[in-house]
Amino acid sequence: MLKDFNPNRYSVIDEKNKREIVMLIGSGCKWKKCKFCDYHFDCDESEEICFALNKSVLENVTGVHKKLEVINSGSFTELDKNTINLIEKIAIEKNISEVHFECHYLFRKNIPPMRERFKKNNISLKIKCGVETFDTVYREEILSKGMKDATPSDIAQYFDEVCLLFGLNNQTEESMRYDIKTGLEYFERICINIMQENGCEVKPNENTIETFVQKILPEIKDDCRIDILLENTAFGVGGVTT
Repeated sequence: MLKDFNPNRYSVIDEKNKREIVMLIGSGCKWKKCKFCDYHFDCDESEEICFALNKSVLENVTGVHKKLEVINSGSFTELDKNTINLIEKIAIEKNISEVHFECHYLFRKNIPPMRERFKKNNISLKIKCGVETFDTVYREEILSKGMKDATPSDIAQYFDEVCLLFGLNNQTEESMRYDIKTGLEYFERICINIMQENGCEVKPNENTIETFVQKILPEIKDDCRIDILLENTAFGVGGVTT
């Protein structure tokens, strides 16, 4: 865990998809090969350190919207068992009926048992996958997502929601519209992230971003099934290194 990285880790979202959101830490992304992501440094090998931080963050949860989103630099499978237990305990105590987790496609087989665990307490799990694009060649050769030839149908067998990444080289208005259409066809919700400069190999393309903002954003900004992050901190969590 970087000592100079002190992000905001709790927020309440009161518009559109109302929910509380927490940014926790775990053992770290096991894939760690995505060419656009530097988020994987927000982790620690010590379960004690992770749980202490996560506990302090989760203590802010009130259950105000009966929905909690949990994000971390990787998958929910990389959160320590005490943190998972506490999330479940808080959800029960605060009458939270829906908990959202993130998970890499590699760990999809861990999703069904986690759903069953929370279902026993009448808590519905919604699992989000960082797909980034449904163009499999671009996804693997340019972004190195580690999802091989997974089709939308394959992904939808396990996941309820997907993240898309826009604002990249060689993306077009047509390709972005295709990703949005496909995401809405196969999944309950999509979350569109606009690429930010972060020192990684993949860089943002200002012309692609302008195309999205000018031609696509006005048509979808009010869609209740689409979350849009023009900046990484738009949900009120996260931060930058100093």
